[in-house]
Amino acid sequence: MTARSARGGNAKTLPARGAGGDAKTLPARGEVDARSASGGDVKSTKTIKATLMKSAIGASPAIRATVQSLGFRRLNQTRELPDNDAVRGMLKAVNFLVAVEGTPYVRPKRSQYKIWRKRSDKKHQRGH
Repeated sequence: MTARSARGGNAKTLPARGAGGDAKTLPARGEVDARSASGGDVKSTKTIKATLMKSAIGASPAIRATVQSLGFRRLNQTRELPDNDAVRGMLKAVNFLVAVEGTPYVRPKRSQYKIWRKRSDKKHQRGH
């Protein structure tokens, strides 16, 4: 049985490599498989809840890629992410877009350098 034909359950079974050995079972979707110091299998339960609060439409491509790699697809979507250094670094890079459980979310202010004026003022300055 291959990984493609195991559609019935959550866990997928892969064929064993080599002459002998049992088929390996992958963890179900949403579970994190971690190895303990003794070599046994232990399910990691440490997770971080993060919510996408602001759109990444006007952001740089690197920021958009980070939001996508965190698994966000829409606004106000909440994800439970594994608590490790890689995920914490990604959340720190997009902290102005994402709210993390346990820390207050501060919405970014409007840019200070933008000067709002009427369009007609610009036209008269150009001589039209």
